[in-house]
Amino acid sequence: MTKLIIKLFLKNKNPETSGGRESYGKIAGIVGIICNLLLSGLKFVLGFLTHSVSITADATNNIADAGSSIITLIGFRLSEKPADEDHPYGHARIEYITGLIISFLILLIGFEIFKTSLGKIITPEESVFNWVTALILSVSILFKLWLSRFNKALGKLIKSTALDATAADSRNDCISTGAVLIAAIISYFTGFNLDGYMGVGVAVFILISGISLVKETVGPLLGQAPSKEMYEKIEQKILSYENVLGVHDLLVHSYGPGSYFASAHIEMDAKIDVLVCHDIMDKIERDFAKQMNIHLVVHLDPTVLDCEETNELKEVVRKILYDIDPVITFHDFRVVVGDKAKNVLFDIVVPPSYKYTDKEIKTIIKNRVNEAGNGNLYAVIVVDRSYGVLKSEND
Repeated sequence: MTKLIIKLFLKNKNPETSGGRESYGKIAGIVGIICNLLLSGLKFVLGFLTHSVSITADATNNIADAGSSIITLIGFRLSEKPADEDHPYGHARIEYITGLIISFLILLIGFEIFKTSLGKIITPEESVFNWVTALILSVSILFKLWLSRFNKALGKLIKSTALDATAADSRNDCISTGAVLIAAIISYFTGFNLDGYMGVGVAVFILISGISLVKETVGPLLGQAPSKEMYEKIEQKILSYENVLGVHDLLVHSYGPGSYFASAHIEMDAKIDVLVCHDIMDKIERDFAKQMNIHLVVHLDPTVLDCEETNELKEVVRKILYDIDPVITFHDFRVVVGDKAKNVLFDIVVPPSYKYTDKEIKTIIKNRVNEAGNGNLYAVIVVDRSYGVLKSEND
């Protein structure tokens, strides 16, 4: 069914393009609105006829889902607006904002359902059950299960956290509607009215889902680091270019789904002509923009390869750092010879919550380097915390 809908209603079927991504988001929103409004109307009638608060609560949840689909539809439309003078990085983060709005709406609905259901527990009303009710609720579960798979498939195609969240919400609806159905059947056979209790259970489930969705959408808005897989993919691509020896200090900033800006330091042999290096760097930046839609800026770090003394001192530092803590990595190593001593300059990378402060770890390393040089070797160190930074491999 998903493939048929894409074939019939999507003109731009390429999810990698801006227009294609918006088309997938639109169709997901429209299908969600239609399905949820149909289910909601059916359940409201059923809840009224059977005096069931849990069925009415489930119908209200479907209304909220339809509203969520409307917001998603608008969000996809706005997020595809191009960059302008006031928003030079584009508008893609609007998709996260719409997700946050949906999350708050879900929390509000959950709270209202909780209050209503609690009242039903205190002053219960007899609910009417028949097998037509069971059939309608079963059909509702199947509809929601399909809608969950539909949104999940589209979310995977366009890499959308908003559609992933919508898919999870539909899956949760299957569980909550299933709970309502089970309560109705138990009440029918036992005579014990579980309606209000199950309404509370549905409300709690909705509240938990809303809180989870808030967490998922707030993270990217606050500047959550992209996945480890993305860092590795970028690193491997940069290393594939001729004369690139290493890459470090890779920073990736996400300004919404598919909108990335990045910077990195690349190492090349210091003997290569600077114009040749510049051409390679230009090619890397152009290729990333064209092939991966990543606006990458690279910085050149010339690396001395054929100096025996530099290589020996680098090995000394490598062993010292490994002895202190194998987690420490380093890069940008160079040697400056002074009148009375040799200075080794390098950057180290440590985890964000490292056991030592920057000052403490620098003091420890400086003392060890000084001891290794019998007082004639001094270290000048810059400490980087790996907040989403690609670390050196100590090569």
